[in-house]
Amino acid sequence: MKFVIGLLKAAHFGPTIAVTLVSLLLAKNLWWEGPALVIAFGIFLGQLLVGWSNDLNDYQDDLKHNRSSKPLVSGVITTAQLLRAIKITAPAAVVLNLFGPLGIKGGLLYLFGVGMGVAYNFYFKSTLLSPLPYALAFAALVSSLVISTDRLVPIWLITAGALLGVAAHFANVLKDLDQDLTSGIKGLPQRLGKRASRVITASLLILTTLLLHATVANTSLLVVGLIAAVITSAAPDSVIFKSLMVTVIVDVILLINATNSKIGSFVV
Repeated sequence: MKFVIGLLKAAHFGPTIAVTLVSLLLAKNLWWEGPALVIAFGIFLGQLLVGWSNDLNDYQDDLKHNRSSKPLVSGVITTAQLLRAIKITAPAAVVLNLFGPLGIKGGLLYLFGVGMGVAYNFYFKSTLLSPLPYALAFAALVSSLVISTDRLVPIWLITAGALLGVAAHFANVLKDLDQDLTSGIKGLPQRLGKRASRVITASLLILTTLLLHATVANTSLLVVGLIAAVITSAAPDSVIFKSLMVTVIVDVILLINATNSKIGSFVV
């Protein structure tokens, strides 16, 4: 049991579940429950790979900063076990996403997003282009769901996904920003600093909220987004990313409930 819990923690369980839940909500709005659950599970497998590769790549740095909450550092799991889990999960993720309800087009697009997540872990994390994989991965995720139903992807959905992806990047970095700098990790948020990163995160949340509200007018959605922006400006660093993930889930629920038709009907 400890081993399984360790694997889930190494996959960054909170964000992984948040992305999976958002995918399930959107998929249920495009499919019926059966295919939606299969899609969500395929996306879950992809997120496991992103999280595991992150912890694997960060292992030495996590040891340096004694991040004992990380299962590799605490010894709950070993690097060999994590590598084995990646080797088992990777082909399953590829097969399920390509040959499941997403189909070849949707599956390839989602797997491209997974590839962007892995590329961030091993390369983009320490570059000025660090937000790019997040923008592409989030945009690819929402787009893959729509493409799988042979609809055109609305521009507002791609834009909202990209904006939330970049916001997630800046929010996620805040809690470890100082330690990252001592380790020589200098992505765009680290170079800009905490104050600027907070402002950027809040601004992106406001932009996304206004975009969604303009697409489907909904006062509740507007209020939630603005409150989240305020929290981003004042909350402790460790809370901001969690607040953003909750906001995304609530926004998706409000967006879907505010419409009496499928996302595809917005495509013109």
